[in-house]
Amino acid sequence: MSSMEVFDRSVKMAQRDAAAVAPGAEHYDYLRENIAAILADRIEDISREFPLALDVGCHAGHLYKLIAEKAGLGGTGGIGGVRTLVQCDLSAGALLRAQAAAVTLPEEQRRRVKVSYVQAHPGICCGAVPTAFTLEADEEDLESHFDASTFDLVLSNLSLHWVNDLPSTLRQIRSILKPDGVFIGAMLGGETLTELRSCLLLAEQEREGGMSPHTSPSAHVSDCGNLLAAAGFTIPTVDQDTFQIEYPNAFALMEHIQAMGEGNAVLAPRTAVSRDTFLAAAALYQERHGTDSGSVVATFQVLYMIGWAPHASQPQPKRRGSAQHSLREVGAVSGGAGDAMPAVVRHQHKRDPQ
Repeated sequence: MSSMEVFDRSVKMAQRDAAAVAPGAEHYDYLRENIAAILADRIEDISREFPLALDVGCHAGHLYKLIAEKAGLGGTGGIGGVRTLVQCDLSAGALLRAQAAAVTLPEEQRRRVKVSYVQAHPGICCGAVPTAFTLEADEEDLESHFDASTFDLVLSNLSLHWVNDLPSTLRQIRSILKPDGVFIGAMLGGETLTELRSCLLLAEQEREGGMSPHTSPSAHVSDCGNLLAAAGFTIPTVDQDTFQIEYPNAFALMEHIQAMGEGNAVLAPRTAVSRDTFLAAAALYQERHGTDSGSVVATFQVLYMIGWAPHASQPQPKRRGSAQHSLREVGAVSGGAGDAMPAVVRHQHKRDPQ
């Protein structure tokens, strides 16, 4: 159990279970499917093979479906040469959906997955289609299930924003990666649902004279690089996408959030919000964020992280003080001191998820 308690993990597990088994659950997978496709592209961009991989917080197995669609570089396994993918999730309900394209680990292997097991069963790593196993495991407690230096690749698709102690989870991911293994993940960022958050707070303050959290706190893009470095990853890479999705109204948006299993799970939330407060929030949302067609827009910020487990073959920084030229000299060459330090321009990628 994490010492940093922000979210009620039992509530989050119940939300994921309910969302996974609800009729029509697949209709609410659009965001995870879109991000899974982006992560699969990033695996394919790396010109090497990752025979044994782990999907942390696999939900309905979106990454496995995409990895299995194309053969690896050598014609064996799926995208990235993945031959075996272990899919783990906190929710047994989510794993039921993932099992549609997977098989369950043998009973004696449920607690720990070891390299020796894969080596002793070479048949599970052969063929053009990768094998997938499912395992019920909490993202906050990976080291209880997996040995150190086990996986070539660890993936995570929109799951880590619900862990209580993200630095600890990243350190565990780093530990279970083999040297020169890579972590590729995506999670929702702090700019997600800013419209809904502000409208709920204003409506609650106006109608009830106080405010309480209705959406979860999340990391920001500026945090992620530091978190990866602190966890022991090398060559950390962080970027973001901002998706703006239209919904018929604020109530439809809140229905989708619940159906995704992304409802509020902050510890000790307010027990009830009045009908008048929700109506006021919906009216504010329509007024401030409505479109000409009568729909409303919701923002989802997605943060992408890539980090490598250290290895001697990786590029290393030069020793401090070993530089042979100063920035002043660079500025002189480029046209003067005014050009020596160009402004850093930050930009956001905006994509249409439809």
